[in-house]
Amino acid sequence: MSRSLRTLLLALAALLAAAAPAGAAGIRSPRLWATINVCDTLRHPDTIGIRASMPGSSFGERERMFMRFQVQYFRGSDQRWHDITKGGDSGYVPVGPATYDARQAGRLFVFAPPAGGSFQLRGRVSFQWRRGGVVKRHASRLTTAGHSSTAGSDPRGFSSDTCVIS
Repeated sequence: MSRSLRTLLLALAALLAAAAPAGAAGIRSPRLWATINVCDTLRHPDTIGIRASMPGSSFGERERMFMRFQVQYFRGSDQRWHDITKGGDSGYVPVGPATYDARQAGRLFVFAPPAGGSFQLRGRVSFQWRRGGVVKRHASRLTTAGHSSTAGSDPRGFSSDTCVIS
């Protein structure tokens, strides 16, 4: 590789690094997660609750945070997860300015189980950080277990990766 080409590539790499949005590391943050916090209980029959957390950014008031909650079901015939298109998508929900260290939100979805059967569900949450209505960063997470937030959970402290409704 010629010296001038190497210099040009290094300059380009530096320019791209400088152009990366501040707080982009937040996408790998432990504050970015999704979990199931309600699963077919006596207080919430035939219901799955999805809760999520996303980190704020250095852009503060100028940046707004949004979450989209989606429910997926597992189909045994093809051993794959599929989106529930009717009644299983919240659309993007505003959760506040990016001034917070982390912001949490959640949604409940109710599904009637099949007659004499059950189905396995999980959640997928998409996250967006927007400035001036333009998406500057985005990420998504599938639900995982073991999160300590108890807000809205049933039973208290419940956190799971999947939910079976029967």
